[in-house]
Amino acid sequence: MSRTNERRKRVCVVGAGAAGLPSIRHALLYGFEVVCYEGQGDIGGLWRYKPEETDESSVMKSTVINTSKELTAYSDFPPKAEEANFMHNRHMCQYLVDYADNFKLTEYINLWHKVQNVERASDYSKTGRWNVTVNDLKFRSGTTFTENFDGVLMCTGHHTLPHWPQPWKGQKEFKGQIIHAHSYKDHKGLEDKVVAVIGVGNSGGDVAVELSKIAKQVYLVTRRGTWVFNRIFDYGRPVDCALNTRFFEFFRTVLFMNQIRRRRKSRCKTKNEPFRDFLCGSQTEFFNGNSIVDSITNYTVSNLPMAYSGTTFFAHPTVNDELPNRIAAGTIRIKPQITQFTEKGLEFEDGTKVDEVDTVIVATGYSFEFPILERGELVTVKDNQVDLFEYIFPLSCEHDTLGIIGLIQPYGSIMPIAEMQARVVLDVLAGRSKLPTKEERLALVEEKHNEMDGRYVKSRRHTIQVDYIPYMDELAKYIGCVPPYWFSYLPFDPLMAIHALIAPTTSYFYRIRGPHAWNGARKAILSIEDRVAKATNPDKKGTIFTLKHAGVTEVIVITFAFFCFLLALWH
Repeated sequence: MSRTNERRKRVCVVGAGAAGLPSIRHALLYGFEVVCYEGQGDIGGLWRYKPEETDESSVMKSTVINTSKELTAYSDFPPKAEEANFMHNRHMCQYLVDYADNFKLTEYINLWHKVQNVERASDYSKTGRWNVTVNDLKFRSGTTFTENFDGVLMCTGHHTLPHWPQPWKGQKEFKGQIIHAHSYKDHKGLEDKVVAVIGVGNSGGDVAVELSKIAKQVYLVTRRGTWVFNRIFDYGRPVDCALNTRFFEFFRTVLFMNQIRRRRKSRCKTKNEPFRDFLCGSQTEFFNGNSIVDSITNYTVSNLPMAYSGTTFFAHPTVNDELPNRIAAGTIRIKPQITQFTEKGLEFEDGTKVDEVDTVIVATGYSFEFPILERGELVTVKDNQVDLFEYIFPLSCEHDTLGIIGLIQPYGSIMPIAEMQARVVLDVLAGRSKLPTKEERLALVEEKHNEMDGRYVKSRRHTIQVDYIPYMDELAKYIGCVPPYWFSYLPFDPLMAIHALIAPTTSYFYRIRGPHAWNGARKAILSIEDRVAKATNPDKKGTIFTLKHAGVTEVIVITFAFFCFLLALWH
């Protein structure tokens, strides 16, 4: 018997950006009463460009997404076929607006409402409920009120608080300009200047490349270098569409990752060592990436040391199509760590100097904290290290009614992962799923910390690192939406079997089954390659069988032969 008189649970979503919007969408699917508070005057969060100086997250005017549209899309809202495979931030923001309009999410969003505090209600121990205090910014005086909710999803992002390194020697005496990349909007005012960019992550690479076209000289300062991936793979296909497949994931996990783990403590000492040649030669060609330190810096420019073994999976890569070319052209010069500032220039640890520097742009990433969760005392953060089960649930909470959404640094797009995180929180809140015990969670969190320490070079950047497919599968298991094995389709849907093995593992796969399965998932999956092809040629029709470079025929033959071999062994 249905309990029609049962009170609907109230859910608060904090933030209406890329994590907040799917949280609203799925909360509505679960039948919850949803209220979203957004401190700004419009939705879009990070992807809404803000030309003014702001404490909020913001992209550069020229920012283009690093992940392709298909692997960035939400699970029931494929991108338009004519949209570019790598969208400019204006188009990315428009996708979010279209998503909100399509599912009528805006009527649940309260703009100019800034959450000041989220704290456990007086009856929390029994109910798990929360009190949310909000400042209504629409009124000049600011009206503050508090509401009670059964669950809260924190969707405030982690690109808001710029991280500044410890001051360098002589920094106070430097007469030039020093800014953080968070404050960099465009190149205006830096024409014909000498600029040093500190940090070679995605922001540092983007800033350096943009300025290298109009500045007198750009110096890119890096401690250990990075792997650089192009957005485009062979024949113009997005690189993440080529790498994020079940077929590739099998070999990466079973074969390649095991080899990496055995060698994770090793060092590359000379370029003539076989292992170094493997890492910096054939593997680079295979991934269509370039290691600045190995492939360019060590061989042709200087001799910067490596702090990790050199594989692409030991550090988060930088995605930039132009950076290696700008280095080769000399408009960007690689420099090691700064030892000190002079009144007008910089000195580096290799003994070199740049006597005249006009501007230093610090692109050293962001810190994250939770000042609105019981005034910063509920979830503590140290050096970007935080204890969250599955990077979602605070270990300090007795009930699973608070979820941190989007606090991850993925190999892949954050948007479908944030959507999956929200689905897990809401499924638990609905009483449909149950998480492990507290003791089991503590053990799993410790296991993840140890895995991070063993796999990645020690860095603030690698505390919330996840791999796209394994992490999506991990979360999907909690709510029963793990995609079916590819071979399970063979008897009745061989076309879907091929796509499940070789096609990009987009978020659509995670709506085939489980809570709120989407009947359009199969169609969206089978039309992925068509939308990818039409992004550059509207008259072209793409299918998975037109991908000559993907070796589809070879993969199908090998896989079928392997399957038959296993079948023969079974008999």
